[in-house]
Amino acid sequence: MTILGWIILGGISGWIATSLMNSRGSEGCCMNVIIGIIGAVVGGAIFHRLVGGNPIHGFNLYSVAVATVGAIVVLAVVNAFRR
Repeated sequence: MTILGWIILGGISGWIATSLMNSRGSEGCCMNVIIGIIGAVVGGAIFHRLVGGNPIHGFNLYSVAVATVGAIVVLAVVNAFRR
């Protein structure tokens, strides 16, 4: 996947994750992309190691779901450290 694909995937999954987690502050577009990209890496590791699924391998609905789950995990850890 290209850099542009990672940015788009990160933006979509970061936005979905922050919407589902009801984040207090508005993270903004750049922070959603960063959260989404980190979430894609974390979600890929979780799905590959624990579940046995394929890691992110393109821009499709499965990749968005994996990245969103990873972004939710990242946001949960960040919110735990903020408190």
